[in-house]
Amino acid sequence: MLPSPRQLLERYGLRPKHSFGQNFLSDPRLLQKVANAITSGLEPDDDIHILELGAGLGALTAALLAQGFRVTAIERDRELIPALSELFESEIAAGKLRLIEADAKSANYEELLAGSTRPILAGNLPYQITGPLLEKAITSPIAWERVVFLVQKEVADRLVAAPNSEAYGALSVYCQARFRAERVLVLSGGAFYPPPRVESALVRFVPHAELVARETPLFRRVVSSAFAARRKTLRNAWKGLAAPEVLAQVAKEVGISLDLRGETLGVEAFAALTRALEAIEVKSDGDTNP
Repeated sequence: MLPSPRQLLERYGLRPKHSFGQNFLSDPRLLQKVANAITSGLEPDDDIHILELGAGLGALTAALLAQGFRVTAIERDRELIPALSELFESEIAAGKLRLIEADAKSANYEELLAGSTRPILAGNLPYQITGPLLEKAITSPIAWERVVFLVQKEVADRLVAAPNSEAYGALSVYCQARFRAERVLVLSGGAFYPPPRVESALVRFVPHAELVARETPLFRRVVSSAFAARRKTLRNAWKGLAAPEVLAQVAKEVGISLDLRGETLGVEAFAALTRALEAIEVKSDGDTNP
């Protein structure tokens, strides 16, 4: 087990960077629970490769390595790289850990996970860049074994929310179109050093056997417009998608009442309307004049 984050920071003469959103998970019991959520039901083998976003001071990295899994850890704070290189010198030399200095928002995940048939994405996400990292995970062409993130509790609530709930919105739909999402654990600020002023939650995403919806520009328009003004009925929210009579016909075909509001629809309904609109566009594109 590694020393605590406070001890490691003192050892290497470092301080947490607020600009990087550095709040290091420091509770050993909760660290183990996070690691277990990432690897539960899996056995270490050459097919499984864990890509950790934000190695920080290496606490989660160490817990995953202790379970025998192969890890590639990304860290953008160059001042932490020498400390991590020293702490994990033997694991790096043995090929169990690859340490990459990079920004997780721009890193090429496909390159880093090349050859892996069961890739896992995991990390404690800084609050200020949670959105871009979630989007990257959701839209990536990589066939994830699972994705496990520590995020702000409010974000976790939105990710797992069901229709007709206050937290349900576009983010819920985008995520649940690709994954079955579950909130595994809630962590208070006291579990971190320095402690944040908000609660965090661990969310785990497991891909559906078949995609509920493809991530296309039209699907994003259908979803985003439905939630752009939550008080609007779908008739008004979707008026830019097609002519009124076309929209009414398509909605009727897929069983959606345009008098409803966006938060009442499940992911499947958004997917069905998108497919119906795409079919009209394809037919229109294929029409030829006599």
